[in-house]
Amino acid sequence: MAEKKLSPDHTTAIHLGSPHENHFKITPRGAGEIFNTLTKEEQEVLGRLSKSDAMLIGHRGPGMGSRFLLSSLTLIGRDPVSDIFLDDVTISRKHAQISLEEERYVLEDLGSLNGTYVNGSSVVRVVLDSSDEIQIGKFHMLFFGGNQ
Repeated sequence: MAEKKLSPDHTTAIHLGSPHENHFKITPRGAGEIFNTLTKEEQEVLGRLSKSDAMLIGHRGPGMGSRFLLSSLTLIGRDPVSDIFLDDVTISRKHAQISLEEERYVLEDLGSLNGTYVNGSSVVRVVLDSSDEIQIGKFHMLFFGGNQ
């Protein structure tokens, strides 16, 4: 009897691990070092930001090259009415938000199923620093606040 060949599985799963594991080993780099890896156009755009402005730049994943200017409250999720709409099933409809609090930008996970990560660590609420990498699902974005 001939052996039946199984077709390859073309689905993928994201293993986010437990809170005690860190599968995303990110070496901290200074804002200047990361700024220098951006395109000239991205550097020019960031150079025009005022001290109170902030921006996310997609640098890996499906949103690579995307730019999002942040407001005092920016909602992120799979809901089409989100300020930053990320179209991926691993992202909750109301996944996270970034708010301006006392001149600092704060990222807060809104009880998402798959979590929100900053520099490779799972977070619930964190004050963002320039060049922090935010990962939501397959989307990797760099945070830049004010002039670099």
